[in-house]
Amino acid sequence: MSAPPLYPFQADLIDRTYQAIDSEGHKRIIVVLPTGGGKTRIAAAMASAEVTCGKSVLFASHRREITRQTVAKMNDVGLNVGVIQAGWTPQPELPVQIGSIQTLTARGLRPPADIIFVDEAHHCRARTYEAILASYPDATVVGLTATPVRKDGRGLGNIFNAMVEGPSVQELVDGKYLVPTIIYAPVIPDLAGVRTQAGDYVESQLAERMDTPALIGGILEHHLKFGEHRKTVIFAVNVGHSVHIKDEFVKAGIKAEHLDGSTPNEERAAILERLANGDTEVVCNCQVLTEGVDIPDVACLVLARPTKSLGLFRQMVGRGLRTSEATGKKNCIILDHSGSVYRHGRPEDPIEWTLNTDRKARNRTQESRSLMVGKRLCECPRCKALRTAGEACLVCGWEPQRRGENVEILDGELGRIDQHRKAQQHVYSDADCRFWHAALVFIGNERSRTRQFNVRGFVYHRYLEKFGRKPPWDMPPPVPPNAEIRAWVKSRDIAYAKTRSAA
Repeated sequence: MSAPPLYPFQADLIDRTYQAIDSEGHKRIIVVLPTGGGKTRIAAAMASAEVTCGKSVLFASHRREITRQTVAKMNDVGLNVGVIQAGWTPQPELPVQIGSIQTLTARGLRPPADIIFVDEAHHCRARTYEAILASYPDATVVGLTATPVRKDGRGLGNIFNAMVEGPSVQELVDGKYLVPTIIYAPVIPDLAGVRTQAGDYVESQLAERMDTPALIGGILEHHLKFGEHRKTVIFAVNVGHSVHIKDEFVKAGIKAEHLDGSTPNEERAAILERLANGDTEVVCNCQVLTEGVDIPDVACLVLARPTKSLGLFRQMVGRGLRTSEATGKKNCIILDHSGSVYRHGRPEDPIEWTLNTDRKARNRTQESRSLMVGKRLCECPRCKALRTAGEACLVCGWEPQRRGENVEILDGELGRIDQHRKAQQHVYSDADCRFWHAALVFIGNERSRTRQFNVRGFVYHRYLEKFGRKPPWDMPPPVPPNAEIRAWVKSRDIAYAKTRSAA
């Protein structure tokens, strides 16, 4: 079976990479292409050309998932490859070797290589990568990444001396190579006082701020409302945070699983397989699925991990941009509970990457939004998706009308965001309030059947907590609540129980 032909932009990227090598004399080139653009296909095509010319090739990766995917792509172009990684039978005689960074380092192995491809090349500042590359002073090095920056956003000019950029995310969306995003952004979490280290929030302090019953309940609540039961990946702060989110989804009857760096390889593969085939709807993770995972059917992402790192943000949102012929995926829903879109912009925004180690990559589009009140990111009053103020909503087509104030009132579940991106008091319609009131009565009656229970007191306090005002004295006839209301009530129960436990 022959390999599928390269897309025009992939062939062009290969031509410009060889131009940088052959015509411009560069030995270390970093190739930049958004997640889902086919960087491994490009490497496979170049590796095939190198083998034809009698050259030896080393492809360096740091995750097992990347190794398996790379072997498949190399096989597609007719290459038999050796794999230097635990669990694989060595074949050192083959001209193409796929080597795990960890295994190459631990065993001190350095297979012959005229050209080295480094996947997820933004990690090249790590000592293990630098040590391996230093062993090949005469080899050409081609780095592959969607985010050619360090964690703090600065360039990689001390590793690479040339950059070859492919199309932007928006250009690939326009060409139907990637899918567009629909973003819902609940109120920005309060991160005041959380320290920064090495360009990002200190994880332990961040977890304390984000791992609360109210915030976790909000994640479930909004996923039930906007997630459309799509295959979902949730990015959490740490292991405990991820497990707590998973537990809440399971309690709500949603098939959810957790994985992290300590999850055994076989179990990790089984979890991802269940997500791919639909047996699992949600996978919660921390620091695992940000890179090297190719599951095209994933069509919903939940960002529960705030980050100051532009690179990490773009890696996370890139997990859902791939197209899927099997499902006919039209878009990817992003539920941002981290406030990251207000810091880093939309995934479709163009990024000004740089090799300069003293400069940071920039999203000038988002910088302009921040400076221009009339162009800030805000939520659509009709469908609640993120849009640019002053412009029509790209999801539902709603167009802004002239109004006497410069603050847009949004749905109570998502808050309203003013020009300073601060959370303001929610505003609800009378119909919304009546429905919630009746649903709370229904839940109160359910609980009164099993134990002595003050229904009126329960309804009064939950209504006051939700809407900030007392409910009407006359309780309405009970109405069955939807999953969203049950999730919110559950989150408040957990918060109350933890408060009592702490006391």
